[in-house]
Amino acid sequence: MLAYQAINSEISRVIIAGGIHGNELIGVYLVKTFEKYGNLIKRESFETICLLGNTPAINAGRRYVDKDLNRCFTKDILLNANTSIYEESRAREIWQLLQPHHPQKLDAIIDIHTTTANMGLCMIISNMNPVLITLGSHLISISPLIKVCFRPPTPDGGFLRSLSELGFTLEVGPVPQGILNAQLFQQTAKIIYAILDFFENYNQGKISINQKSNGKKLNVYEFMSTVDYPRNESGDLQGMIHPQLEYKDYQPLNFGDAIFLTFDNQEIFYQGKSTVYPVFINEAAYYEKGIAMHLTQKKLVHI
Repeated sequence: MLAYQAINSEISRVIIAGGIHGNELIGVYLVKTFEKYGNLIKRESFETICLLGNTPAINAGRRYVDKDLNRCFTKDILLNANTSIYEESRAREIWQLLQPHHPQKLDAIIDIHTTTANMGLCMIISNMNPVLITLGSHLISISPLIKVCFRPPTPDGGFLRSLSELGFTLEVGPVPQGILNAQLFQQTAKIIYAILDFFENYNQGKISINQKSNGKKLNVYEFMSTVDYPRNESGDLQGMIHPQLEYKDYQPLNFGDAIFLTFDNQEIFYQGKSTVYPVFINEAAYYEKGIAMHLTQKKLVHI
């Protein structure tokens, strides 16, 4: 688990990123809206920076040009100044832009993404910083659509959120790639404003962050493993998500439950011994990554 700075450190900058994937338009157009109407995101105690991640991919309506930008924020790539891959160069540019200006203060990153899976409004964190846990609890109190997922950091993760201890991803769905959804756009904007207000109140000492439990608990979905689609020896798909599992993100999956249906109408069942909670079920962008779903365990985290 990542270490974190003192929990009373002031937040000096909040980065709102969209378009890290060029065909995820809610983040793209929220950032463009915030750039045009800066008063919407202006707060007194910190600077707010808007970031469009992958402009060539946005212009082309594609997820990326050469390589997934949201897998390029690894140490090996960021320290390599000699690369011909656009996304690796862009990751380095973003990393240099987001270098802390005040070593004793914190930056926060809100990285907006959309998914074709039925994830609702999902906050994905990679460390159990008390500020992030308290923020997650606060957002759930505002909107029952919010879920909090914990994906432990790995050396090869390469996510934008890894550049800050107060970095997190906001996944929004379901929405098709390259499509804007007005309702989800408005819901995401509302959550962004709530996050900024939370950080403002935190800086002003109006929110108490304590490393000791206050008795409250937060449901967190912790990533465990991934499951690929059934494939043959050549890697071709031999089946699809079972109709009983489609759009059932966060729902319990038990031993013997159907997960896949093959093209010759054979059912494939979950064989795990423990109950799990699948997320990112049938995410379109994960076909190329060999991921049909992520399996999570549901945990109660003390706030």
